[in-house]
Amino acid sequence: MNVIIIEDEKPAARRLDRLLQKLNLRVSTMLHSVEEAILWFHKNEHPDLIFLDIQLSDGLSFEIFEAIDIQSSIIFTTAYDEYALQAFKLNSIDYLLKPIDEEELEAAVKKFQFLYPKRQSMTIDFEDIKKMLVNPLEREYKKRFTVNVGKHMKIVNADEIECFYSENKGTYMATMEGRNYLMDLSLENLENELQPEMFFRVSRKFYINIKFIKDIIAYTNSRLKIKLKNYNGQEIIVSRERVKDFKLWLG
Repeated sequence: MNVIIIEDEKPAARRLDRLLQKLNLRVSTMLHSVEEAILWFHKNEHPDLIFLDIQLSDGLSFEIFEAIDIQSSIIFTTAYDEYALQAFKLNSIDYLLKPIDEEELEAAVKKFQFLYPKRQSMTIDFEDIKKMLVNPLEREYKKRFTVNVGKHMKIVNADEIECFYSENKGTYMATMEGRNYLMDLSLENLENELQPEMFFRVSRKFYINIKFIKDIIAYTNSRLKIKLKNYNGQEIIVSRERVKDFKLWLG
């Protein structure tokens, strides 16, 4: 199976290569720009699978498809989590959010390997996705959530929630009042519901609200430990892969 990576950040490309090696996939080529990719596709047989970054150093990677009729399967790697994911879902495209999580990568590869023998052609409207990337629509995020408390329903405003977390196969919200409520949603379901300027997913277990960060402490293996104003349950650790984006999010 022939696999290539198109990614302008060389450290990110090398890390993805190492992760794919663990999954017994060999990357034959790494390309780092739109121009380099177009030249390569003109001269080489198209691979079975492309890991494709959207924003390259010399433009959006969709420019490659405007110049070349790509026949390969594609797994996108993207930081456009705020507004583009719905477009990917509608077009049945596999995608991975940066920084790439090993378990999510493995799941995407397994999905590709399941579909690969069928070699079904996939119709992708790159123009529609490109429009969403370049001119994103205004998004409406949830301003309040409802939870069941016995026979009653309680309304909790988003700006009163310190964090969302998973525990014992359940998803909970922790409020500024020090209360914890079981929710019907999973953390994944919350992904497109939360205001990204307010909430950040620091790990697979936690979304935290910037408003309630009390302290940030250096932790082992280049990670960070977060203390919130009222929540005192599980330790909140920013995973090493998300530390850079977390610091950018803090502004």
